[in-house]
Amino acid sequence: MRKQKKSLRNELNVPQKAVMYLVLLVIVLIMALPMWNVIVVSTSSRLSASQSGIKLWWDSFSLDGYEYVFTVTKLLRPFLNSLFVTTVATVIQVILSSFAGYVLIQKDLPFRGLITSFVMLTMMIPGDLTLISIYQVNKQLGLLNSYTGLIMNGLISGFSILLMRNYFTTVPYSMAEAARLDGAGEIRIFAKMFLPTSLPGLATVFFMEYVSKWNSIMLPATLITDQDLYTLPLMLKSMIQSDSSVSGTAIAPDNAVMAAIIITTVPLLLIYIFAQKYLLEGMNLGAEKG
Repeated sequence: MRKQKKSLRNELNVPQKAVMYLVLLVIVLIMALPMWNVIVVSTSSRLSASQSGIKLWWDSFSLDGYEYVFTVTKLLRPFLNSLFVTTVATVIQVILSSFAGYVLIQKDLPFRGLITSFVMLTMMIPGDLTLISIYQVNKQLGLLNSYTGLIMNGLISGFSILLMRNYFTTVPYSMAEAARLDGAGEIRIFAKMFLPTSLPGLATVFFMEYVSKWNSIMLPATLITDQDLYTLPLMLKSMIQSDSSVSGTAIAPDNAVMAAIIITTVPLLLIYIFAQKYLLEGMNLGAEKG
């Protein structure tokens, strides 16, 4: 066993390792430099931030951009809107995906293969193609410019359902059958046997869907015109667009726009830090099942 490990470690020679590390370094720089530029610009003065080019260090440190964001653009309301809508919608979606995934592993489910294929088919349809029909349906139901419309749309995800189904298949089905013989109901079997063993899957679905809903702009832009209901992506869009001639408001300075981007990213980073353990386990297990 030790010899096998040794051979695996020595599989790459020095030039190959150097090339591999160089490629990884380039990838890290490509990913890190834009974010570092955003941080530097967001904490620079208005004059310094307006200068063209990538900024990797401060000419003059300033928090004016963050002050502008909370006093002039009033980003707190869109932030709370995004926090409320995204959290409620994601929690409901995780619950629904778990129930659907549990149903799809039942051996006596009629047309189980056909239903699974239909769920997979929904993943092939681009979401942008359905925006017009989504708008019409929400208009007829009176859900435009409402929290309910933002929460209800997109509650079902074929990817999340199939992911939870894959995790539930790791639980021996014979255990569920034995529990049924002992008189346990389906809700109890689901809550006591399947959910506790699928925490990595739940964390993976929660994180991926939370990020998707938090960053969503097409659906809110389709359903929302009331600025009091703006989410963070919509507010960022209005800050970046040159619409001063239409709205009569001044265009936000570059340091304020970058500050808003940083504020938008912070909740996702915090969620990733707390869910990192379960997320990595979930993605690894999902890859093995795939």
